[in-house]
Amino acid sequence: MKKRYLVLIIAIVVLAAGALTVKILFSKAETELKQLANTKIENVDLSSAEDGVYNGSYSAFPVSAEVRVTIKDHKIEKIELIKHNNGQGEEAEIIPDMVTEAQTLDVDSVSGATYSSKVILKAIQNALLNAGAETI
Repeated sequence: MKKRYLVLIIAIVVLAAGALTVKILFSKAETELKQLANTKIENVDLSSAEDGVYNGSYSAFPVSAEVRVTIKDHKIEKIELIKHNNGQGEEAEIIPDMVTEAQTLDVDSVSGATYSSKVILKAIQNALLNAGAETI
């Protein structure tokens, strides 16, 4: 009988700890996503960008992205999406192609994938602002 009570108490403690962990994670995600919604994407002047390969990343829990941007003759030649933890924002993976085609970060977010769109754009922005380019 005592063994059953001990098992029951342990189970309750484990469930309570799990529920608290989930609550903390949801709270963190909600806070970061609210901040992301208010984040502005600034365009980057490519006229001073040197030829090279620039790496960038950005994360707003639970969404994150890593990109590699190739610049040649002051133009974005290619953007590779190296990693994208997206939740339900997989549709935003067209953003690198949109930026390459438009040659600007001023592109529309993908409907239904706004957070992923912004995270990818911020990763591209960070890559372009990165001072340490590798030479092609």
